[in-house]
Amino acid sequence: MVTLSDARRVIAAAEKKAEEIGQPMNIAVADAGGNLVSHVRMDGAWIGSIDISIKKAYTSRAFDIATKDLAAHSQSGNQFFGIHASNDGKIMIFAGGVPLKRDGKVVGAIGVSGGSGEQDHAVAEAGAAAF
Repeated sequence: MVTLSDARRVIAAAEKKAEEIGQPMNIAVADAGGNLVSHVRMDGAWIGSIDISIKKAYTSRAFDIATKDLAAHSQSGNQFFGIHASNDGKIMIFAGGVPLKRDGKVVGAIGVSGGSGEQDHAVAEAGAAAF
């Protein structure tokens, strides 16, 4: 279970990392069902990345995988090619989605968007580490 308190702690850690790298981000936390628990749009973060961050959290939880890893498997000729078109367009295969685990089990996810793929993933990892 991902509580609101958990989500706030994860977001705070992610915000801290985003501030360290100087990149405002949208940060979303989803529960075990892939449902949004909390979202923050940092000052100056792109409005277009709101939806992307939420969908990255959903995707990471839906498949229990970091979105950067799913992206690698979804390129043309690979086993998950075309997966981004599934689930009514809710699947996001850009880096920045990371599962949240408790006792080795995926119980939610964080999704981050607003920078490069490497930046998004680093901020998501920082948030996940606080979980």
